Amino acid sequence: MSDDSTPRRVSGPGAAAVLAAAIGGFALGVLALAADAFPALAHILNFWNPTGPLSGVTDIAITVWSVSWFALSRRWVGRNPNLQRVNLAAALLLVGGLLLTFPPFMDLLQGK
Repeated sequence: MSDDSTPRRVSGPGAAAVLAAAIGGFALGVLALAADAFPALAHILNFWNPTGPLSGVTDIAITVWSVSWFALSRRWVGRNPNLQRVNLAAALLLVGGLLLTFPPFMDLLQGK
């Protein structure tokens, strides 16, 4: 006997949150590398003098995270995306973002 009144669990909203966090983390790494590599961009990203370009880097990364979370959660509402693929993509993005904020790796990419 099945109980049709039991709510169906969906993983879309959770998967959207996980993937959006990874996208935001990767955006942070890319922006940090770009601000370090290009002084003109660092000047543009200097939203607040006491923190320098880091203020713009983090503000934009938070915006990327928020927009991606909103878009993914709207797309996956009521759905069950493939969690293995979502988790793999999230792990790769998080590792990439972490590497891009690691100074020796940043220097290697910039040829310093």
